[in-house]
Amino acid sequence: MSHANNPDILKRLKRAQGHLASVIRMVEEGRDGLDIAQQMQAVIRALENGKKTMILHHIDHHLTEMTGPLPPEMEEELAKFREIAKYL
Repeated sequence: MSHANNPDILKRLKRAQGHLASVIRMVEEGRDGLDIAQQMQAVIRALENGKKTMILHHIDHHLTEMTGPLPPEMEEELAKFREIAKYL
């Protein structure tokens, strides 16, 4: 599956898009700065989660493409790599 067709990535990007539309509407309405900042943080978080999802998908896709199915012990090591990558 290509990155463009990954439903998890698209879902996260659409979430960011929705939050950003809210930020723009809030600024146009002259809403409180705290509320706007909170909504901006939601945009940033949604984009960060989308980026992480895309990077992990990219690694999984291309690793499998290069090596074929991995043996169970390699799958365990890859799972550890995926887990620590959450902290990037």
